[in-house]
Amino acid sequence: MCPGNWGKPSLWSPEQIAGWLKRTYPDQKELQVSHEAIYRTLFVQTRGALKKELLEHLRRTRGKRRSRHYTQKTPIHGRIVGAVPISERPACVEDRAVPGHWEGDLLFGDAYSQIATLVERHTRYVMLVKLVDKDSYTVGAALARHAQTLPRELYLSLTWDWGSEMAGHKRFTLATDIQVYFCDPQNPWQRGSNENTNGLLRQYLPKGIDLSAYSQDSLDAIARDLNQRPRKTLGYRTPAEMFDECVASIG
Repeated sequence: MCPGNWGKPSLWSPEQIAGWLKRTYPDQKELQVSHEAIYRTLFVQTRGALKKELLEHLRRTRGKRRSRHYTQKTPIHGRIVGAVPISERPACVEDRAVPGHWEGDLLFGDAYSQIATLVERHTRYVMLVKLVDKDSYTVGAALARHAQTLPRELYLSLTWDWGSEMAGHKRFTLATDIQVYFCDPQNPWQRGSNENTNGLLRQYLPKGIDLSAYSQDSLDAIARDLNQRPRKTLGYRTPAEMFDECVASIG
């Protein structure tokens, strides 16, 4: 029922499915279903407990919820010279009114692999960046190369967690003219869009997997699939639709 260019419907959440159906078939009630009905059906079919094969297709697959303050990183990530705190970030970034402001972090695989994840705050558009190491030179250079693939107007700032991988933020800003802001230590919720996206990415990139085996093309395909999912916060439009509109507006 869902068009192929809208991503993989099997990975959509019940709420995304219900919202997409309502938006696509507003006058055909017989083609609509509530997300509560979808959940109820799953539980009835499994006698009150979601079986593993069904759980894998829900939006989050972990067995318990964690505090929004949870982070996989250690409490102390090292000192970052000249870090600009999130408290100095302009108000237009905070209210998501203007596109071009991104949140970023590392997503870890096994002990020796990681990728960078980036989410645009206005559209929730996702980009994934392959990394061969997590030192500040490698991360900064990879992010700078990736920034060059976007129109300058759509990459104005980057908000990052308090991680030593961005200790070279001044070099990054000098190369790209993109200002970097840092969340308060142990407050990953301050870049909530990125945290939420990292959770969704675990459907594709489970914990403990060797992320170095993924090419940039493979990561681009995963990001494209996420960007083609309808989002409740976007009125069940997709990040790809929203971002394409932003690109067209500056064209």
